[in-house]
Amino acid sequence: MASSAAFDVIVIGAGAGGLTVAGGCAMWGLRAALIEEGEMGGDCLNTGCVPSKALIAAAHRAHEGQQGGRLGITLAPPKVDFPAVMAHVHQAIETIAPIDSQEHMEELGVTVFRGRATLLNDRTVQVGKQQLRAKRIVIATGSRAKAPPIPGLDGVSYLTNTSLWQLDKLPDHLIIIGAGAIGLEMAQSFRRLGSKVTVLEAFKPMPRDDAEGAALVLASLAKDGVKIKSGVSIASVAQAGDGIAVTLGDGAVIDASHLLVAAGRAPNVENLGLEAAGVKLGKDGIAVDARRRTSNPRIFAVGDCREGPRFTHASGYDGSIVAMNIGLGVPAKADWAALPWVTYTDPELAQIGLTEAAAREKYGEKVSIFRHDFAENDRAVAEGETAGFLKVVKVGKKVVGATIAGKGAGELLLPWAQIITGKASTFAMGSAIIAYPNRSDISKALAFAMHQPLVFGSWAKRWARLVSRLRSG
Repeated sequence: MASSAAFDVIVIGAGAGGLTVAGGCAMWGLRAALIEEGEMGGDCLNTGCVPSKALIAAAHRAHEGQQGGRLGITLAPPKVDFPAVMAHVHQAIETIAPIDSQEHMEELGVTVFRGRATLLNDRTVQVGKQQLRAKRIVIATGSRAKAPPIPGLDGVSYLTNTSLWQLDKLPDHLIIIGAGAIGLEMAQSFRRLGSKVTVLEAFKPMPRDDAEGAALVLASLAKDGVKIKSGVSIASVAQAGDGIAVTLGDGAVIDASHLLVAAGRAPNVENLGLEAAGVKLGKDGIAVDARRRTSNPRIFAVGDCREGPRFTHASGYDGSIVAMNIGLGVPAKADWAALPWVTYTDPELAQIGLTEAAAREKYGEKVSIFRHDFAENDRAVAEGETAGFLKVVKVGKKVVGATIAGKGAGELLLPWAQIITGKASTFAMGSAIIAYPNRSDISKALAFAMHQPLVFGSWAKRWARLVSRLRSG
């Protein structure tokens, strides 16, 4: 006979969103249950953000040794020990893992159950032989790599972001299907580590990003030796001995040692018992409102399993919204006006809010563009890293978006998030004192330039002349 237990909230999934909800509610004194079938920490910790950024760091180190006499320093040609690189990747995961661990969540007061969850109705969840009951349920089951409908794909051995980290040998030639953030980050990294890399994209690389910034990134990858074929169709994929043969729509065949599929994500919503709980699906995940409530208002969905943007920080944001709704009764709502995302290539491409193209499509002639290049930033000049720019998009007096392309671009987004959400102003940033020299001065310089016509305009000049006459008497 199944045992049962009562809680205030049951959370299914221990990724960024689920951990935030369960931990927050428990810290407010609620009885919170957290169910996880796989690894604690979800995709980001185990197969996504953390391992990919660790690999990027190793690839950057190898790249530095390939730069000849840059800045007057010649380094020895790098020797890539791929098993040691992967050991670094797994060490990064292990170092960060404790904060997402079952032990840590239990310290916060969360009751953790390991196993597969099934919704029996809108108040009851089955996990193993136990039935858990709660007034509120949160689905945070994440997503997985999407397998495109390519003939032969299901009959070959291919990599995804999940299996990639189990490689023990550097690929000789890696074909990557998909030229989004994951595909391009891995393309540049494996190329810099010594693999031959070919990227196949059915449409346009980086379609959601600022076109000028995307062009800068793609030029950098081309310089590194990454071959990107866009606008191509794949007729079939087949095993070819120990390798892979990819046949394109025009009949061309590309042979490679490994194939990585990075063609989008699919929500993990199968076999959850959604129908029994009255939870409806949308076009690409569980349908939710701004408060992340599903079609059954007792049940919420956060992160990659619901319709909407799929980023770790978006999942954590979702989690905080739902925690406030459940824990404090605050009807917090999601607002994507200042949603940031970063492609961690070299150079990085960071975006928050609307791109120039998206703003012009939405607002037309009301859009104003302000820009500052890293070539005019003293720290960038001193480091010999001047590629890139900051571009700010305004509609009337309101900043609605910012694009930053260049070294460390993602680190420079925070002040623009504050400005877009109305928690700071460009005038305040333009008059701030910041340490010199610093790459973040690009934000201050552009913010000041946005107000320069006012500060040094005709009214200010008349006032200065008046003050001068009064003082001369």
